Amino acid sequence: MNISIICFSMTGLETGEKLQKALKTEGEQVTLAKKSRYLPDSVSISTSQWAGEQFQAGKDGVIFIGACGIAVRSIAPYIAGKKTDPAVLVIDECGQFVISLLSGHLGGANELAVRCAGYLHATPVVTTATDLHSRFAVDVFAKKNGCAIFHMKAAKEASAALLAGEKIGFYSEFPWEGDLPDGLVLCGKDGIPSTTGTGQRNASAGEVPETGIAVTLHRSCLPFTNTVHVVPPAAVLGMGCRKGKDAASIQSAAIECLQEADLYKEALHSIASIDLKKEEPGLLSLAESWHLLFETFTEEELKTVKGEFTPSKFVKKITGVDNVCERSAVLASGQGTLIRKKTGRDGVTTALAAGNRRIRFE
Repeated sequence: MNISIICFSMTGLETGEKLQKALKTEGEQVTLAKKSRYLPDSVSISTSQWAGEQFQAGKDGVIFIGACGIAVRSIAPYIAGKKTDPAVLVIDECGQFVISLLSGHLGGANELAVRCAGYLHATPVVTTATDLHSRFAVDVFAKKNGCAIFHMKAAKEASAALLAGEKIGFYSEFPWEGDLPDGLVLCGKDGIPSTTGTGQRNASAGEVPETGIAVTLHRSCLPFTNTVHVVPPAAVLGMGCRKGKDAASIQSAAIECLQEADLYKEALHSIASIDLKKEEPGLLSLAESWHLLFETFTEEELKTVKGEFTPSKFVKKITGVDNVCERSAVLASGQGTLIRKKTGRDGVTTALAAGNRRIRFE
């Protein structure tokens, strides 16, 4: 994590230095700022401006060593939402209490608070209801599995239902490891509860839950009235294009491919092609703007991929292999399943493959 700490007194500085040392020992990147006329090298900007800079810089964690009021007033103008806000902690200057103030689950503030409390021999203060009552939290589940999460209103409904002692549904396009947590009912794609393990319908298993979780790549997968989407990065976008094809056309073709396949962009793990395209500006631009790995393979590697692919005499003449986008997608997905075959658009070809991904319950 990339963490920024700020303190406001000599005692707070001692606590900050102790915490900084402990976090660095664990491999974290940590800076320590001071805001006081009585401390050397004090920052000249306001605490609010300092906080804004940390938010804008994309820091993973921001820690105030001082009063809660200072932290609340400083971060207030920059709070955007659960998916983007960093973890924010407040620690009293004596290091007795570590408070998870903002972004407890998705931002990891609760977990960071417990860690910091351990370093300081302090008491962690966590106020999120699911943690207090030891209930399953879908946002924590998504974060620990490296998944994106969508439909946050439904996520709130899921937490509320579990806290009220109600059951919520669980459907997954992927296998999972561990035991299904208390409160979750295994369901099919239609939201109907199924018997554990067999997947066969059981009329006595109960009514269709109103709220539930779907581990899926697809936008239209809505088994429940209130469906939370947990989206693993398990798909690969295979691409081919004419040499020098402009970046805008390549991105447009990629967007159209995802829309037609009903996939979230966040479902992508990488973009793949043949090594002849490893320096193709449009493909490199797309990978950079979408923050995806760009993988390329040799002609020989692509020829080894097993499966039935859409052949092209022209592509074979140019590259030596009968299909680039489908084969590269399957290979980059770990010999996964081709879920969308080759489609050509304005000099760009696209295909999609989904890899084998396991979801874990802890």
